[in-house]
Amino acid sequence: MLRNRFIKAAFVTTSLLALAACGGGQPNNSDSITLHRGNNAEPLSLDPHRASGTWENNIIGDMFIGLYTEDASGNPVPGMAESFEVSEDGLTWTFTLREASWSDGQPVTAHDFVFAWRRIADPQTGAQYVSLLFPIAGVAEASRGEASPDQIGARAVDDRTLEVTLENPAPYLPGLLTHYTSFPMPSHVVEQYGDEWVRPENIQTNGAFRLADWRTNNYVHLVRNESFYDNENVCLDEVFFYPTVDNSAASRRVRNGELDLNMEFPGQQLEFLQREIPEYVRVHPFMGTIYFSLNTTLDQFEDPQVRNALGMAIDREFIAEEILQAGQPPAYSMVPPGVANYPGGVEVNWADIPVEQRRETAREILEAAGYGPDNPLRFEYTYRATGDNPRIAPVVQNDWSSIAEWVEPVLIVNDTQIHYDNLRAGDFQVADGGWIADYNDPYNFLFLGEFRSVPMNYSRYNNPEYDALVLEANRELDLTARGQMMAEAEQMMMDDMPIIPIVFYVNKALVSPRVTGWVDNVVNIHRSRYICFNDLDNAAE
Repeated sequence: MLRNRFIKAAFVTTSLLALAACGGGQPNNSDSITLHRGNNAEPLSLDPHRASGTWENNIIGDMFIGLYTEDASGNPVPGMAESFEVSEDGLTWTFTLREASWSDGQPVTAHDFVFAWRRIADPQTGAQYVSLLFPIAGVAEASRGEASPDQIGARAVDDRTLEVTLENPAPYLPGLLTHYTSFPMPSHVVEQYGDEWVRPENIQTNGAFRLADWRTNNYVHLVRNESFYDNENVCLDEVFFYPTVDNSAASRRVRNGELDLNMEFPGQQLEFLQREIPEYVRVHPFMGTIYFSLNTTLDQFEDPQVRNALGMAIDREFIAEEILQAGQPPAYSMVPPGVANYPGGVEVNWADIPVEQRRETAREILEAAGYGPDNPLRFEYTYRATGDNPRIAPVVQNDWSSIAEWVEPVLIVNDTQIHYDNLRAGDFQVADGGWIADYNDPYNFLFLGEFRSVPMNYSRYNNPEYDALVLEANRELDLTARGQMMAEAEQMMMDDMPIIPIVFYVNKALVSPRVTGWVDNVVNIHRSRYICFNDLDNAAE
């Protein structure tokens, strides 16, 4: 009956969206309770080991549950873990799993976690995001081909007991284990279908929803997983995720009732939206940074002074106040304010100097480095086609050109997926990007500067002193001392400036007042399992 129900709903939804009148979260003339979510970009993959974007996380996190998961407020709470014990030195965590099953009824076991973590550690998998699991013993070595994936610190004591050994104490581990890189995989399905395991006809999930259909550049369609351990508390029967690259168009679709929510809207529309539909507008800070990466493997960006010159020429205040217009604070550090166990206070030494004076200094630095009319500094600045990025690009181009007539930045725009593929491959000169915290700890930002974190370390920053200090900090059990050491490391990175922080994120979402269960939070994660509608009677029954 469920299959007939969602096929009918998908047909009605697609037809009505084509007419721009689908009615948002209406049951679509069927008995299904359906959510329509704008989701920023088209997924590159729904395989947790081949994904890397927040728009992919939104979908994957609806389908899978790790040892920990997020509550409606984005806080880490037990997921597949029923309980755990930690050794006195903080290096061994032993988890007891809850009784749960995959969507085909097969039990989820500790072996599925071990299988998944060995798979992501295997360099043949090509997981771009494997560095997030480097705190687990042996994962870094295995990912470089220096050890067998079978030797990583993950062991199934029995079907419901998982032992995890760490390289160093990790007070942030519960938050890390909410991330999709740590999710279990249905080993019986992956072994049968290989890379095709994630296709709708093959995939099995242990989360609230499972994949029914994926129409490229159209929608991803999820349906209720009735085998989910908390299914009785899930309201929705279906979720459609739409790639909303054009946020102005997506905002109109929310206002027209075609979408129940969209994860972004143009900042310059904030005043208009607050006036016209104030009950829809959700703006709040969250842990993320917009920054530019400079490819330090290229001759023109090998010198930290040259990189600082480009950084100091940018008028962040103008970008924040005149371009973005949604309260984004200008950023002169990588780690945003409010991160747990972190003293902050990191800033470049030229941050308080007026921007015109900074540009004069930048010119002097570049001239000292040998640039001038006879040797212009030419480089490509690549940016994403989504959101406000096309509006920021010409402003930054003008900022750099204002240093001197012989500074010649060229703008190149790319689709988001292609853009990040190029960053991970090192195929860029200067490029924009954004980083949103996977868990609430400074290391989640500072690992991006570790050389071992390439390809997520887009700039290929290579400072052994920085790497050693971050490693030492992660071995420190005293959280205050650890935070101070992390701040010293960040200051070192900011002085070298392989990345140029621009602004800290604020979340800008449009959410229909019909939607319930959406809670503004600092990690900007909103799982569909908590969402319902306020005009449905007994929707969760």
